[in-house]
Amino acid sequence: MKIYTKTGDKGETSLFGGGRVPKNHARVEAYGTIDELNAALGVALSAGPCEPIDKWLREVQRHLFHLGSDLATPLDSKSDWVARIEQRQVTWLEDSIDQMTAQLEPLRNFILPGGTPVAAQLHVARTICRRAERQIVALGETAETNDFTVIYINRLSDWLFTLARYENAQKGESEQKWSLRS
Repeated sequence: MKIYTKTGDKGETSLFGGGRVPKNHARVEAYGTIDELNAALGVALSAGPCEPIDKWLREVQRHLFHLGSDLATPLDSKSDWVARIEQRQVTWLEDSIDQMTAQLEPLRNFILPGGTPVAAQLHVARTICRRAERQIVALGETAETNDFTVIYINRLSDWLFTLARYENAQKGESEQKWSLRS
């Protein structure tokens, strides 16, 4: 099977479940940013996170494939084989955030993004996640979307922030606090 199909050579792409849209369509922007986020998590993984962060990141990468297919498939599509984001993935993130937060110092200040190479990359991923959230919200203004997509991506940005803090704590890296006076 060839990797190139030539079907997108005129600036359109196919959606799961049928139909074609321009490659700059809000739906394509949203799931394309999810793909970018997934790649950013791959970079974080390549930097050697501590246990169990590597396992958690791989789980979230699987979630992001579900999210991408969810966004690539209009809700009225007859494609019952498409994975959709559900409450269980949101709950997984929330449980993980709670586990990490229980082991971290309480957050009393804004902190500057950075720390270990893994933590710094997780902060980059968090900003990509926030952009994806804005794009999913924009898509929802013109097309019906699965309600859990926005909930999941919102929770994921919190998870990535907490994960970066957790990685820094596990590696003994102190957080750089932001101060109005600095």
